[in-house]
Amino acid sequence: MPNWSAIHAEALDIFVRYLQIDTSNPPGNEKPAARFLGGLLEKEGFETEYIETAPNREVMVSRLKGDGSKRPIMLCNHSDVVPVESQYWDMPAFEGVIKDGRVYGRGAVDMKGCGIMQLIAFLLLKREGVPLKRDVIFCAVPDEEAGSTWGMEWLCEHRPDIVDVEFELSEGGGGSDRFGRQEAKLFSVATNEKDICWLRLTSVGRPGHGSVPHADNSAVHLAKALVRVAEWDRDLIFTPETTAYIDRLAEAGLMPPMSNRAAVEERIRNTPELLAMFINTLNVTMLNAGIKANVIPAKSEAVVDCRILPGQTKEGWAQTVRDRIDDERVTVELYSPDQGSPMAVPWDTELFRTINSVVKEAMEDAVVVPGMTVGGTDNRFLRAMGIPAYGFIACLLSNDERRGFHGNNEFLTIENLNMGCELMYEITRRMVV
Repeated sequence: MPNWSAIHAEALDIFVRYLQIDTSNPPGNEKPAARFLGGLLEKEGFETEYIETAPNREVMVSRLKGDGSKRPIMLCNHSDVVPVESQYWDMPAFEGVIKDGRVYGRGAVDMKGCGIMQLIAFLLLKREGVPLKRDVIFCAVPDEEAGSTWGMEWLCEHRPDIVDVEFELSEGGGGSDRFGRQEAKLFSVATNEKDICWLRLTSVGRPGHGSVPHADNSAVHLAKALVRVAEWDRDLIFTPETTAYIDRLAEAGLMPPMSNRAAVEERIRNTPELLAMFINTLNVTMLNAGIKANVIPAKSEAVVDCRILPGQTKEGWAQTVRDRIDDERVTVELYSPDQGSPMAVPWDTELFRTINSVVKEAMEDAVVVPGMTVGGTDNRFLRAMGIPAYGFIACLLSNDERRGFHGNNEFLTIENLNMGCELMYEITRRMVV
């Protein structure tokens, strides 16, 4: 049995130092993060490989060899983080401040904290002399927050030997201490995810002087289109993953049964995080119009961040949005790169069953369900190759912690860091023996 008190202190120290490395993407600059993680492994005798995918951007890979009787498992995390609007933070974003049992910093939950949980599991397998039936690969990749072009996508294209694994664990799912307004120990293992479908809406009108009444203002045309999509009430769509999700929640008494469809739909519509799993979402994220205060703009643009459910196409969704707007003065174009559509992978696997058993042994009242990530992750590239790539952060995040994903004052509690290290190690250990 590892000395968990000492391991917890070690993990906290590493976590704080990792958060102090600014890997905001753009521009990324993840090389120092790769070297930091690799240096920790090299000190303990691990062989590491640093793969440059672009200037100052590196993948860090290390492998523990097994006896080959089972195929490899990968512990994968991304080293980049989203940028910070520091004026809205109460804590410095890149100092790893510890206060009131919390560790603050950009990347604390997305996903440097999970990266440290995986690192500790990887270290302990060697320290504890665990006999390995399969190789274990620890991999930290850049560029996840900007589409993965210089990270996992690059790795799958140029180094398929590294991703030739039976299973993979990364972000996208995990534990929550609540379900809606109910206290719960709910762990979601993400086996699928929605597709990123950014749209650019453009309106062209007739420019003119701002002092004269004007009926062809591009900004007004665009604003009306945005209101139409924002007020759009759409039917819920149930996929096999979300149906299984509701069924398991119903078994645990957290949701009405599917036989009571009206009650299920009412509950879904009243919970925004849940609703995102059952509709194509859209949010206006960028607006650009005008060149001067007294000039009516000839052209106005908006970017809408859409996330579409599995089984749908980007162009099909773009056409649906055009039909909804129904205004020839507003064009709708695809703005995001086409990286293929996400694929679902099975959840009736050795890895899912291991996660389920480890979590329930640690917490008897825990509920473990297959789920779907409403954002994009690196898992989609491995799933496209048929690999059961699961999103799973092994701790119980509070509502405040979950708001840290791309939000201000991002933090992870020390209690969750400790829990994550223990659960991740035990899950990995059982998968390799």
